[in-house]
Amino acid sequence: MRFVCLTSTGIDSPVATYMMARYGEVVMVHADNRPFIDEKEIERFKALVSHLTKKINRESKIYVLDHGKGLSAIKKECRSVYTCILCKRLLLKYASLLAEKEKADAIVTGDSLGQVASQTLRNMMVEQHGIKTPVLRPLIGFDKEEIVGLAKEIGTYDLSIKQSVPCSAVPKHPSTRADLKRVLFEEKKLQVNALVESIVDGAKVFKL
Repeated sequence: MRFVCLTSTGIDSPVATYMMARYGEVVMVHADNRPFIDEKEIERFKALVSHLTKKINRESKIYVLDHGKGLSAIKKECRSVYTCILCKRLLLKYASLLAEKEKADAIVTGDSLGQVASQTLRNMMVEQHGIKTPVLRPLIGFDKEEIVGLAKEIGTYDLSIKQSVPCSAVPKHPSTRADLKRVLFEEKKLQVNALVESIVDGAKVFKL
């Protein structure tokens, strides 16, 4: 099997990527959130995936996407309360397009139920609406302490916590029970298909 893994510099998604690497080949997809995060974030990501690739003990293909372009469009055109949900929908759309390109079987995320605004059950259903590629969430039933324990076990925890500046695109009061029709209405403002294709076409690709 082959999986497209949304892999950030956070604690959760590297653990999810590692867990699914036991079942097949992983293609890591990283959303570069600059300018909404500090300039050192990409270097932290490279250090983290270098370690993760050694731990997996298999060469991995890595895509780095200019997600800052997508976030900028969301911040400019859409209601701020839906920023996190629209952000996640973009990520899943990138991953689905790349899964088709890479002939992958599923998308993998680091979601765990209810941990942040984008991970309530209602919001996860809205986020994956229309995504044809199966979305796997290997951490869905884990609490934060359990995930931290796994991250420490595989050696990614210390690398993940070096991310000191949170994403500034996150709104003060994000929606936790989003309405699908309203989210799709907001998404229409983005010319989303052209935006996703443009960002995926501009991806930087490398192997470790």
